[in-house]
Amino acid sequence: MSQGESDLPRGVRSSKDPAVQDDSRVLRAKYRDYCSARVADVLLSLSPDEIYIIAEAEARKLNEGQTPDSYTEAVEFATRRVRHQLNLPDFSAWADAYRTEPGRFDPLLLGLWETEEECASRREDAAS
Repeated sequence: MSQGESDLPRGVRSSKDPAVQDDSRVLRAKYRDYCSARVADVLLSLSPDEIYIIAEAEARKLNEGQTPDSYTEAVEFATRRVRHQLNLPDFSAWADAYRTEPGRFDPLLLGLWETEEECASRREDAAS
């Protein structure tokens, strides 16, 4: 046990512990998945015209009157506006809620976090 770990309460692991780092990495991936799913739900419920209206408003706000140059740019602006309007929790608040009741969140995840974990695992394997 390292010097700093002896100060931790019994049963609490150091953030340098690989298991804690893996847990944090998985939670962050699940958090990104959760937020992406919430934004996607809203965007998929909108028509292309509605997306463009939202995008124009966001673009004007950010770019002093400019409008999106392409549909891709319109979706990017709309995504930014929707993400802001959803008022999603920050990571630490979400992680606390997830640890308390994962069953409340797991059905809402798209599964993107699993792909992110596979990629991270491959990068680690390649590095060793």
